[in-house]
Amino acid sequence: MIADPRRRRSADRSAARGESRIPQLGQRSVRNPYPPMRLLSDDQIEAIHEASLHILENFGIELMSPRGLDLFARAGAKVDRTSQTVWLDRGFVAEALKTTPESFALTPRNAQNRVEIGGDRINFTLVAGPPNVHDMERGRRSGNMRDYGDLVSLAQHFDCITMLGNQVCAPVELPANSRHLDTYRANLTLTDKSFHVSAIGRGRALDGVRMMAIARGFTLEEMAADPSLTTIISVNSPRRFDGEMAEGMMTMSEHGQAVCVTPFTLMGAMSPVTLAGALAQQNAEALFGIVLTQLARPGAPVIYGAFTSNVDMRSGAPAFGTPENTKANIASGQLARRYALPYRTTPGSASNAADAQGAWETMMALWGAVLGHGNLVYHAAGWQEGGLTASFEKFVMDVEMIQHMIAFLTPIAVDEGELALDALGRVPTGGHFFGDPHTLERYSTAFYQPILSNWQNFEAWQEAGALDATQRATGIWKKALTEYRQPPMDPAVREELDAYVERRKEEIGAGEP
Repeated sequence: MIADPRRRRSADRSAARGESRIPQLGQRSVRNPYPPMRLLSDDQIEAIHEASLHILENFGIELMSPRGLDLFARAGAKVDRTSQTVWLDRGFVAEALKTTPESFALTPRNAQNRVEIGGDRINFTLVAGPPNVHDMERGRRSGNMRDYGDLVSLAQHFDCITMLGNQVCAPVELPANSRHLDTYRANLTLTDKSFHVSAIGRGRALDGVRMMAIARGFTLEEMAADPSLTTIISVNSPRRFDGEMAEGMMTMSEHGQAVCVTPFTLMGAMSPVTLAGALAQQNAEALFGIVLTQLARPGAPVIYGAFTSNVDMRSGAPAFGTPENTKANIASGQLARRYALPYRTTPGSASNAADAQGAWETMMALWGAVLGHGNLVYHAAGWQEGGLTASFEKFVMDVEMIQHMIAFLTPIAVDEGELALDALGRVPTGGHFFGDPHTLERYSTAFYQPILSNWQNFEAWQEAGALDATQRATGIWKKALTEYRQPPMDPAVREELDAYVERRKEEIGAGEP
């Protein structure tokens, strides 16, 4: 897919007319300078750790992958091939954790968009996986390639989105067995940021690695030494690893790419109704997957993933952005740090619309992600309807919230200029600082400039159309698409990518990749 050339021309015309562009904070590597919140005591963390080891040692994990079972058996784990169950003792787990890196970097085709995962770094990704798309003008519809291109273009345009997830929406008009090739190509041509590949089986994962290698001009060996990609492995909680997911995970690790192991622990449904029980299960499942990555390739980059929330006990529907979800986001960060692992979390919402509910639920969970020192905040922009819809308006609302967080994470400067004693001495009692030189030197950059909030008085707001935040968000995403500029790519590289996609589609045919 190639971006509409009219977008470039529109952006050029806007610049020539001097029209104001959407305010952004600028490209930066975001750090969280504040101490992580300690929701649980050290004793409580150890109690959850011990409960997790009890699960691994006594209950076991089902692994629906003969190759994965072989890896565990060869390493000395207890394996029952009939039930496809693996039991891990604590020494086995501890030994595998010795090779996991505490942090790592992912370098896409544009090295300026390199992301660091771990430590005090925090990264925000585009929503991934919804089968549907929504905006206020065209309504809810099935995912398609045109919307896919628009959404990844928005992610490229906004600096605060540092990575793409795995398929922002499913382009259902394309064959399910080969559409990953089209989405990878869109990710690589419409953006120059890192992205998540699909790990449903070995073929989809390997295609992502090979296509990024083409885009970077690398061999697979060079890619393994300098990774670009990651993937999300969703555990079929409780205590089951799908065979295709396991194959994708092992393939990514074998090729030195990052893997994020994420149990899907919804309290009351896929895990115990208590937060402590859900965290113990999440921790056991995450540790099992992390161990498998190290069996596939010791030292392979891996991320501790958490996705613990609750269900509505009246209907069974998933809920997100709840107090329980927020506490789980913070506590899971403590568990990840217990093992010196990078941490992935998510600010979700169950709202069916880009409305007040969607905003407060997302902000609640986002605070949990930040206070819990998440390194990879997945589904950070555009998540709606419990992950079933990618919303254009919600994307804009989320970008606003992310930029608020980034501004909040900027440390307070305290120096001679910031203390402003000269200004305080110049302004008389009862006066004002509007015209003081100290203010005039700083007024344009002193405060965060929002993209969505409206600070007009009522009369001015009414004269401007009385648009609420959701209505204003429509205009912003449309303007962003006119401002978007497709990153350049060497024509020879593009030709090689296109040839790879066509060749692989012929090889796949009607089968699985």
